[in-house]
Amino acid sequence: MKLGWDLTTGLNRNLTSWKSTDDPSPGDYSLSIDIRGDPQLVISFASVRKWRSGPWTGLGFDSVPEMVSYTRTGFIFNFVNNNKEIYYDYEIFNRSIITRLVVNQTGKTERYVWLDQSGWFLFWYTPRTQCSALDSCGPNGVCALYRSPKCRCLQGFEPKSPGEWGLIDGSGGCVRKQPLDCQNGTDGFLKMAAAQLPDTWSSFVDRRMGLGECGARCLMNCSCTAYANADVRGGGSGCILWFSDLAGLGLLESGQDLYVRLAASEFAPSSNKSNKGVNIALVVVITAISTLFLLACTAYCQWRKRSRGHALITHHHEYESEIREEDLELPLFDLSLIHEATNNFAPENKLGQGGFGPVYMGKLRDGLEIAVKRLSKTSKQGIDEFKNEVMLIRKLQHRNLVRLLGCCIQVDERLLIYEYMPNKSLDAFLFDKEKIALLDWQTRHQVILGVARGLLYLHQESRVTIIHRDLKAGNILLDETMNPKISDFGLARIFGGDDSTTKTRKVVGTYGYMAPEYAMDGVYSVKSDVFSYGVLVLEIISGQRNKGVYISDLDLCLLSKVWSLWNEGQILDLITDSSMAPYSYPVTQVIRCIRIGLLCVQENPIDRPTMSSVILMLSTDNVGLPEPKQPAVLGKRDTYRSSSSSNQEPSNAIVETLTIIDGR
Repeated sequence: MKLGWDLTTGLNRNLTSWKSTDDPSPGDYSLSIDIRGDPQLVISFASVRKWRSGPWTGLGFDSVPEMVSYTRTGFIFNFVNNNKEIYYDYEIFNRSIITRLVVNQTGKTERYVWLDQSGWFLFWYTPRTQCSALDSCGPNGVCALYRSPKCRCLQGFEPKSPGEWGLIDGSGGCVRKQPLDCQNGTDGFLKMAAAQLPDTWSSFVDRRMGLGECGARCLMNCSCTAYANADVRGGGSGCILWFSDLAGLGLLESGQDLYVRLAASEFAPSSNKSNKGVNIALVVVITAISTLFLLACTAYCQWRKRSRGHALITHHHEYESEIREEDLELPLFDLSLIHEATNNFAPENKLGQGGFGPVYMGKLRDGLEIAVKRLSKTSKQGIDEFKNEVMLIRKLQHRNLVRLLGCCIQVDERLLIYEYMPNKSLDAFLFDKEKIALLDWQTRHQVILGVARGLLYLHQESRVTIIHRDLKAGNILLDETMNPKISDFGLARIFGGDDSTTKTRKVVGTYGYMAPEYAMDGVYSVKSDVFSYGVLVLEIISGQRNKGVYISDLDLCLLSKVWSLWNEGQILDLITDSSMAPYSYPVTQVIRCIRIGLLCVQENPIDRPTMSSVILMLSTDNVGLPEPKQPAVLGKRDTYRSSSSSNQEPSNAIVETLTIIDGR
């Protein structure tokens, strides 16, 4: 499929929405390529642009990270721009994949992939956020999703209409504080990292230039306002120049460097002061220092009389200085804003209590609902774990991972602000005698598959390998459609290089979910998460909580019970106890999921499948499954030790090929 222009014939190939879900006549929305300036995909309502993809960067479209060519997604995206044609198309890496691209009646572009078990799966869609709207923050405004307000001015600019910005309406944009001084050649460039590039419809592109020549060309032209590389591959090449206000700016994890032209006065104070001015400044400085010294002495005397509580506040201000917005690349929320959103942490807004502390629901001024994790003063999670959670999750973006919107470190408060999950956590349904009836098999299977996708992203598809280490029902949150999202990354760890396992003296997590090699010896790997996932699968199917692994009363151990029923050929008894109505579930599929769960909880880590294998087994019926070995319930602690130190290959021989459903 080609989407775009044949310049020799004038043919414009685009996608058009239906009039309605049951009326296939042409609708109002279309997806096409705007060939003005540096070409980009646009969604239009009639002839009015509503969304743009940004230019092609060599890897993908600037504002659509899901469309990066990557063989593990199953797609290879292409963009052709020459004298004869300008078009976008894609190839399917795995020819067995069935996919379709549509524009729906609401103006969203959606890509679907067919899965044998669950039908059409939504692979990605756009627009996705408030910042996706075309020019949502006006000229020279930067849209930073999950900040409040979301619009800010570029450095060197100020709101055009301060009154409107005070009402959280940034559509008027920003204007320069100081005019450019092109004639004297004193202007400079501010580097904006991780930028969503401005609208390129009126830009100039030269793919032969390097970045240095590009900057020099911009500086020579008094109308040039910014420049950037046209191609980000291989360290960057090519040149894009902008000659007007910068519209559609934003912050994007996968964004690139943008160089914005500013007056010299925005970088450093002017140095051509007269001697008289210097003398006056010297008098002012001496006076100010004397005043500050007197104030400091007074403050010190008062401080000596303060209570220990003040020391706590000072202590946490040190933490605040340690964690800065530019270090985290994450919005820092003001404490007053959080107090307002949660009604001063009102008891009626409390969602629950965890090891970290209480969690509250809140609503920001723009209507965005949030969940606020508030560090308890008695919490065992210290500043290191707090920073660990922030640093790990800040760049993770996946539909099955809870999204961190920002944090707050002020006074004696440490807060994490997440997207709000209206259905709370999985354990609230799974282990409640009444609510569990709401979990039909379709919902349970959706949760099983969704958690697997989230783990696969952490283990293989993200930029680094991440071990969660505390996967459990209480850390699986459910959105309004019961889509599962993995949360709580305070105990997670990054694996670097070729590391496959590591060891710790500090074993943390939840007993019942911890793999035996981790609980007993402190050894963990991706297979530790696989074990936790297997326990979770068996809990979801049975509706019963696993009380532990190495415990004396095996009747309390869910794994022991499942293993006994499996060997006795009575595994359907487990389903009978799960509160699912008889004949309301596909027996073959349920038994297959139980078998997958047992494969994941095998005592030897080598025997456990990887998450890519798990997804393959869950999504395809025609893949044979190996027989599971005894799970880690009877205390035979030497089994995995002896085999893991040898060159033994994993017992399962599943080919790991199905990773198409996880976009980056």
